[in-house]
Amino acid sequence: MKLAITFALVTGTALAGSAAFAQQKTLYVAGYGGSYEQTMRKEVIPAFEKQANVKVEYVAGNSTDTLAKLQAQKGNQQIDVAIVDDGPAYQAVALGFCATLTDGPVYKDVAPVMKFKSNKGVGLGLVGTGLFYNKKVFDENKWPAPTSWNDLKSKTYGKKIVSPPINNTYGLHALIAFAQIGGGGETNIEPGFEAFKKDINPNIVAYEPSPAKMTELFQNGQAVLGVWGSGRVKAFADTGFPVEFVYPKEGGFALGSAACPVEGSKNAAEANAFIQFMLSPAIQKVMATGAGFGPANVTVTLTPEERKGLPYGDEVKALKAVDWDVANAKREEWTRRWNREVER
Repeated sequence: MKLAITFALVTGTALAGSAAFAQQKTLYVAGYGGSYEQTMRKEVIPAFEKQANVKVEYVAGNSTDTLAKLQAQKGNQQIDVAIVDDGPAYQAVALGFCATLTDGPVYKDVAPVMKFKSNKGVGLGLVGTGLFYNKKVFDENKWPAPTSWNDLKSKTYGKKIVSPPINNTYGLHALIAFAQIGGGGETNIEPGFEAFKKDINPNIVAYEPSPAKMTELFQNGQAVLGVWGSGRVKAFADTGFPVEFVYPKEGGFALGSAACPVEGSKNAAEANAFIQFMLSPAIQKVMATGAGFGPANVTVTLTPEERKGLPYGDEVKALKAVDWDVANAKREEWTRRWNREVER
């Protein structure tokens, strides 16, 4: 997609009169790998660099990796913009790693649910967590499409199921889903651990955090069913692989992607400009069609083909939300227990 974007219109007054742009600076942006990174490097970063006379260094990693970097660099931050899942984003704000957003006209078009009360972060887009499967293999074996989280317990598929671990939000969503099915939830996670230990573990080929390795497991036939996000699956399907995403009947989960300007950044003006750039209608559409994120900007409209596989419209209302106040307080404890009891 060719972008004809007038940067001044996107960022409003964020850069007006800024002497910081007199010479080129390097902006460090930490965000996801996989298809998200590819879209950022191909479609987003070159446009921003050209318009803003800024060099962008993209640091790929999952959300817990980025949060760990922020913690390790406390007092001497090397990252200027952090793009992470909503849960880690709230952790980053609570730990003081995020600075207050600079005002900009684009924020009036951001959906209220994507805004942080603290104004120290903002949602960039939305995906849903559910199940994905190899449609060709399922058709060949005359297996019906998966419909329930409980399909992960089935012996039908052999040891060919893959899921991210719980230090990845998709994996955490699955743990909470099984806790809820067993009568618990964020405040009683025990049924979730029991389900994974007794019923799901025997079917798991890998607990895989890497997007590239997730797709590789499907491509080489080691996995035919798994837990993942709608955006990841859309990007995978766009390569031509016969993979499909389904929301389990018990409900899928909403996963917001959020960005914050890092507290202590030496490039605060550029960091805020980049976040506003990410929320512009043109870039929101790029991230929807290229990386599979439902738009945070309410002025963005997508065609039926463009919105295929995205949380959009009424689908968003049906997604469950995690109580991050509870989950974040327990996440470290749960991760230690997961490593000890589940992923051994």
